Amino acid sequence: MTDINKIAAMIDHTLLKATATGEEIKAYCSEAKQYGFASVCVNPCFVKLVAEELKGTEVKICTVIGFPLGANQPEVKAFEATKAVEAGAQEIDMVINIGALKAGRPDYIEKEIKMVVEASKPALVKVIIETCYLTDAEKQQACEAAKRAGAHFVKTSTGFGTAGAKLEDVRLMRQTVGEGMGVKASGGVKSLKDAEAFIAAGASRIGTSSGITIIEDGIASDKAY
Repeated sequence: MTDINKIAAMIDHTLLKATATGEEIKAYCSEAKQYGFASVCVNPCFVKLVAEELKGTEVKICTVIGFPLGANQPEVKAFEATKAVEAGAQEIDMVINIGALKAGRPDYIEKEIKMVVEASKPALVKVIIETCYLTDAEKQQACEAAKRAGAHFVKTSTGFGTAGAKLEDVRLMRQTVGEGMGVKASGGVKSLKDAEAFIAAGASRIGTSSGITIIEDGIASDKAY
């Protein structure tokens, strides 16, 4: 039988669309509390609202930095992270400068990640490497840079690129960072079957807007036995 509570506790309940409203964000917070999700992940402008809605609960407040392109200057990403933490963010999902990595500058990536990690303390930092644009070698370089910089997770995707999470990428990321870091699969995880497959591949967190569907599928599956 599926341990649905364990899976729920691995889900970042995510709403990052440009048209999101405060009322929709509040609904996501209520759902996260009801289903026991790990966090609610929103754009920075909603961090304070989410912090208010989740006050006194175990659900974390997660936001995105340099999102979705990763093309901001490192100092801007660090400042954005600082302001997010001041507003109540407990988890920071930052996008790397993908172009810098493609240009053969993993040193630049490591520097900007380290700046965000320092600016985010005591918050946890997840590094979005946007796997759809990278070769396997570049994925490994990005993961290694994140590890050296002191990040807590590496994450596959923004959900705004040309593709989302793939099982082979999660396996490669887990192999690269080892067991000491988290791996987050994000983008296209829409069903219980998807979630279970990514967890089996090495994911320790799932970013999705389909969290309720995943959990309801698990509940229905358990009732069928």
